[in-house]
Amino acid sequence: MTHTIIDSPIGPLTLVRSERGITGLYMPDHRPAPDEASFGERDDAGFAAAAQQLGEYWAGERRAFDLDLDPTGSPFQLRVWEALRSIPYGETRSYGWIAASIGQPTAVRAVGLANSRNPISIVVPCHRVVGSTGSLTGYAGGVERKRFLLDHEAGSSLAAVGLDSVA
Repeated sequence: MTHTIIDSPIGPLTLVRSERGITGLYMPDHRPAPDEASFGERDDAGFAAAAQQLGEYWAGERRAFDLDLDPTGSPFQLRVWEALRSIPYGETRSYGWIAASIGQPTAVRAVGLANSRNPISIVVPCHRVVGSTGSLTGYAGGVERKRFLLDHEAGSSLAAVGLDSVA
C-alpha cells in the first residue's frame, strides 16, 4: 500500500492504492476515520491517472471515473458500492432505491451503513445518495462537503467558489 495527498476544492484528499488499484479516497475529518497506518508510505508515483481524473472532475470536464479500484468490504458492501457507481453524474438516488437495485428492498438501513463505509469517496459517489424525502443525510466528509459536491455536479456557481470554510 502507498498513498499520496492531492489538493482539491474541498481540502486535501488522501488517495491510497494497492498493486490492484485505488483502495481509498479520504477527506479531512473523514468519519469514520480511516486507520492511517494502513495507508503505507507516501509515494506519489502510481497516482497520476487518479489525480488527472479528479482534476478533470473539479474542472467540470469529467462525469465518470475510469480507474482501477480495489475496495475492501463484505460482499454486501461491495454490491452497494457497485450500485453507487450506477448513479449518473448530477443526479441523486435514495437509500431505498439502492436497496431495491441490489435486490434487497427491505435492507435500507444496511444500505445506509454500507454507504457510510464507502472507502473511495467521490469516485464511488456515495454523496449522490439522499434520504427518501430528498434531504441530505450524513456524509463521511461532512454534510457541507456533500452539498458542495452535489452543487458542483449541478453546475452551481456556489461550488465554483470553493469550500474554504469546510476544508
